[in-house]
Amino acid sequence: MAQLIKLRDYISRYEWNAYRYPSQFIRLKQDNWRKLQHTWNNPSEEIKEENLEAPETGSKFSKWKNFLKKDIKKEEVIKQKPKLPDTKTELKHYFLDEMLRFQLKWATSTVTDKSFMDESYHKDPLLKYFLQRFPDIYLIMFYPVFNVRKAPIDGEIILISPVGIEIIYVLEEPPQAEIVAGDERTWTIEDSGKESKIINPIISLKRTEQIIRSILNSAVLDFSIQKTVLSRTNNIVFSAEPYNLSIVGNTAYEEWFQEKRRLQSPLKSRQLKAAEALLKHCQSTSVKRPEWEEDTNAYSFMDEK
Repeated sequence: MAQLIKLRDYISRYEWNAYRYPSQFIRLKQDNWRKLQHTWNNPSEEIKEENLEAPETGSKFSKWKNFLKKDIKKEEVIKQKPKLPDTKTELKHYFLDEMLRFQLKWATSTVTDKSFMDESYHKDPLLKYFLQRFPDIYLIMFYPVFNVRKAPIDGEIILISPVGIEIIYVLEEPPQAEIVAGDERTWTIEDSGKESKIINPIISLKRTEQIIRSILNSAVLDFSIQKTVLSRTNNIVFSAEPYNLSIVGNTAYEEWFQEKRRLQSPLKSRQLKAAEALLKHCQSTSVKRPEWEEDTNAYSFMDEK
């Protein structure tokens, strides 16, 4: 399961600590799957729940520490439904859906702050595809909003792997339609004898690439960047593939997808540094959690870490 490190302009735990959360996610995912399998294989066994309450103290440092500890404990256990699926395949799907809910929490809140997420993301098929079909060594930025000279600029989907960054423009029309790559400004959609024009997706890809290159250069990071126009449903006709750009239509999709899944590598320090740099230049819209509304010193402590 790929890791959702940024969703639109929602605040993310990864932007608080881009080094800690990727490895913690992998550990929690593995622990949860092991526990769920045990519960499924031993349905008559009673489920022991830990006491999640933490003592209140007067110290703001202790308050932050206890709140963090309690929050992590709550997240370590996937909430079990009254009845688990009957088959192993269904159990895996159930687990992935539960982990998706878990990931959305991490991608829209920190210990002290939270964003008001559009509930449609719980069922967003494209987001679900990128998170549930790719390995957890991929860090996903799903249409992040970058701050460029104090102005918000929308980015495309960004996959940060151990070996490089891939910027993806997803272009999907009805299956019978054919996409024709055209001039510098527009592409053509041909569907049942009718034609329509769309803005050339390469324009948006190049804009996102320029932002990423600028950020990485400022951080003195050398990391490869690839741009991809992706359509799982349609054939894309083009005369020549532009430099440093992959055009992946439905006939080439499976090969592209399997190549991503075959990548075997641990998380890399350079990968995490790149993610941290990009997250620092993203816009985040959030409010303080009620527990922290009056605790004005919470951020100063976190900044010191």
